[in-house]
Amino acid sequence: MTDVLTWTIERRIELADRAELLRKELAGIESEVARLEAAEVVFGQWAEATDGGRRQSRILEPEWVVVGPGAGGMRLVPDRAEGMAVEVLTPEYRRIVEIVACADGPVMAKDVAIALGRETTPGKVEPVRGQLRKLSDRGWLARTGAGRYLPR
Repeated sequence: MTDVLTWTIERRIELADRAELLRKELAGIESEVARLEAAEVVFGQWAEATDGGRRQSRILEPEWVVVGPGAGGMRLVPDRAEGMAVEVLTPEYRRIVEIVACADGPVMAKDVAIALGRETTPGKVEPVRGQLRKLSDRGWLARTGAGRYLPR
């Protein structure tokens, strides 16, 4: 009986470690996808301006663009450090942290989606679950074993 319990605990720990590695790999992939999307836009503008390189560009000066969080590999949710305030988060992530902090106990993604004024369909709740997980992974929230979230 204890062998099964020991195996279950070891397997859970092993899978949790693997899940963490996969989350980090996914974050790197998402960052690369964002950079490639930006490159596609720039190349599309160049190709349009030069007819695919067949004529000289009509672009005289580069167009300056204001870049916000999440562009060019910049993280939307930074790793939380001691003394860091929620003001460093984007307004939507800040609102999610506030909702969790104001709750009476652990909250589920569905509860947060409702508080954000979203429908409770899977297509609307799953992005919120991803945002909660990201906030948890970066130290802004605590995640319980049951998949609920608490403030830190």
